[in-house]
Amino acid sequence: MKKLKDFEKEINKCSKCGLCQGVCPVFQATGNECAVSKGKFVMLSGVLKGDLKLSSQIDSYLDLCLKCDKCSKFCPAGIDVCEILQTAKYEYISARPSFKILQCFHNIFDLIIRLIKPQRTGTHEILYFKGCVNKIYPRTENALKKLLNKADIHLADAGFSCCGLPFFSAGNLEKFEEVKARNTELINSSPSEFVLTDCASCESTLKHYGTIDKKFINAETLINDLGLNFEFKKVQKVTFHQPCHLENTDFLPKLLARCKNVEFTPIPEGCCGLAGEFVFKKPDIANVLARKKAQAIKKTGAKIVLTSCPACVVGLKKALFGTNIKVLNIIDFLSRADKIETTHS
Repeated sequence: MKKLKDFEKEINKCSKCGLCQGVCPVFQATGNECAVSKGKFVMLSGVLKGDLKLSSQIDSYLDLCLKCDKCSKFCPAGIDVCEILQTAKYEYISARPSFKILQCFHNIFDLIIRLIKPQRTGTHEILYFKGCVNKIYPRTENALKKLLNKADIHLADAGFSCCGLPFFSAGNLEKFEEVKARNTELINSSPSEFVLTDCASCESTLKHYGTIDKKFINAETLINDLGLNFEFKKVQKVTFHQPCHLENTDFLPKLLARCKNVEFTPIPEGCCGLAGEFVFKKPDIANVLARKKAQAIKKTGAKIVLTSCPACVVGLKKALFGTNIKVLNIIDFLSRADKIETTHS
């Protein structure tokens, strides 16, 4: 496991150009220089030089982060910001007595997830990383099975752990590396060519392992490839919220073209305000982000907001509480179509 010292060259590569300010949702909501990577790197550089100590104040600034990775993708120097920040957080919290409590909680959570036995069905299977939410509340999984059964595709769950994002976000890198190793072994030992996901955050985390030799495919792309078409009797006015961890929405125009009686209005990118534990650690900022997203959604006139992340479903429902706008996983929405046909384009 790397230490903060190992990232000294990376931190010094930051030219403090400030381009990260243009893509950081937290900076845009607060104007706080400590919210962006360049501000955090100034502090961490001081720590490495011995001018500063990792303190509760610096830890609080490290928490001014959605883990959306937008700054890394936009950084001209190609710095992996999240890995550096979480390494710094780990070095701080691992020295605190409360770290043992955090580890205990994470171990119990991981054990519960692994004890929920996978269901194996059919002979024509594709490896499916269902994620924690589906294991506890399999609404999206059941909707996906309904759609894939139309094409005689069945799902195989190898008994995965959590993808590890909650552990990574909390700074518990020891637990993250543990589940990363376990999941990597299960995926790489599978005869399946693909890993199917229906959660943007899970897929992003798995891809960032850097240790998996399989191709990834999200459920929406697979549905397009299978040639499924959907018809609703009544017009459905929808919009789509792009989760922070969803790399692109290339599948969306193709999928919407397969839907009859669906009217789509786009909305600008923007965090729903949940972002895992961020909503608990920085509730005021989370509420600002949620209100901004809710206002953008209301302007579309849509009655249904679609997304592809279970955490975003919760965040959007919170943001839209008191309105008549529904929030659905896009897979759940498609499974509710009045008519579903299998045709190949």
